[in-house]
Amino acid sequence: MKYNDPENGGLQINRKVKESLGPGLIAIEGGTFVMGGSLNEDVAYAHDNLKRRVTVASFYIDETEVSNADWLEYLHWISQNFPQDQKMYYDALPDSLVWRNPLSYNEPYVNFYLRHPSFQDYPVVGVTWEQANAYCQWRTDRVNEHILRQRGILVDYKTASQQQNGQPFNSEIYLNGQLQGPGYDGKNMPKDNRPGAQQNGRRTVRMEDGILKQAYRLPTEAEWEYAALGLIGNTYEGNIESNKTYPWNGLGVRDHKRRTQGRMMANFKITSGNNMGVAGDLNDGGDITVPVKSYQPNDFGLYNMAGNVNEWVSDVYRQLSFEDFDDFNPYRGHVFMDNQYEDAENRKLAKDQFGRPIKVAAKSPRKQTWEELQAANTEQAATYDNDVRGFKDEEQKELYGKTTLVNDKSRVFKGGSWNDRAYWLNPGTRRHMQQDESNAMTGFRCAMTMVGNVFGPRK
Repeated sequence: MKYNDPENGGLQINRKVKESLGPGLIAIEGGTFVMGGSLNEDVAYAHDNLKRRVTVASFYIDETEVSNADWLEYLHWISQNFPQDQKMYYDALPDSLVWRNPLSYNEPYVNFYLRHPSFQDYPVVGVTWEQANAYCQWRTDRVNEHILRQRGILVDYKTASQQQNGQPFNSEIYLNGQLQGPGYDGKNMPKDNRPGAQQNGRRTVRMEDGILKQAYRLPTEAEWEYAALGLIGNTYEGNIESNKTYPWNGLGVRDHKRRTQGRMMANFKITSGNNMGVAGDLNDGGDITVPVKSYQPNDFGLYNMAGNVNEWVSDVYRQLSFEDFDDFNPYRGHVFMDNQYEDAENRKLAKDQFGRPIKVAAKSPRKQTWEELQAANTEQAATYDNDVRGFKDEEQKELYGKTTLVNDKSRVFKGGSWNDRAYWLNPGTRRHMQQDESNAMTGFRCAMTMVGNVFGPRK
């Protein structure tokens, strides 16, 4: 049948969609590499990043670390949209007390680092893994909202502010058709070609239209390490000619190029007590952090993939071995989440007080039957039904992570910081911290899944 024809059912297929990256992102061409392969020494004898070949699909990642200015935009949006909700604003605040130390005078950073304009382009620190994920979700919704308002699919910002409908935009709630009507519908909504639709009727955007962006998220550990190494500059006809110890070539930490020879390639602790060098001839020039576009980018065009701040990744920390690691897009800690329905029969999603869909851990490893779905959403399903593989088992949390250091809330961070030695600049090194903890040496950058294949197959 002919697509996009209202006379034969109105199935709409968009053949003109061209995948494009979201704001702030750089496209990373995926490929195979040896994860942990850049690690040429294991000073702690941890054996926690054994070398194994994996394939990483193409993806997008932020050109820079998320900055203080980015985070202040986030805080400003919360204060504008939820002025009465002090808890939401407080929970989003970075812990500026991470700068305090009983044996040092760092109180000025406590007061000034986040908000003073001199630090606006410095990486945000004091954020937990949980806060970083919340920021990714917020950023997804703001980017998609901006796309729709710019195209006139949603009403413009001025009209929206005058309407005060009290429901902030959320991508998933919108795609489910729960954000429409006065105060939402713009003049350029897509035509509704369904049979029986009103003449010149309009509808909300669907996933099939290819207008909305995929979700921003934290990169997986494999994605982050692959992007940090930037081996794209070391390949020839499908072979990697030379490996790297750092995100740049060579075994040193200074630039070897004639034009910029001798310049430091990253912000880190050169020796004990030396955070920036001697006055008049500073080495890396960074006493603490530095602006997010400092130093030379790697071959993917990414800044500060070594030094400045460590960066959260999405993975749960384990001492890995070959047996428990997938070779395509490896990611430890993946828990698929389902949407909770307010009205399962009419497919209406349940929302929290901030207009976001409520998520619940998926209880089934497969698509449920309609009857099972209705039963589960009316709380008629069995709450516990074990099986051999254990995918239906409820987690017992009484002793988990208490009698052992192994737990599912220990998250990986990588990259080294302004307060770390050169060893931690190696992309293969990895450390961990509880997901609700933070420090002055850890920030993050966002990633996004690439749909389709932007780079295309080789001919």
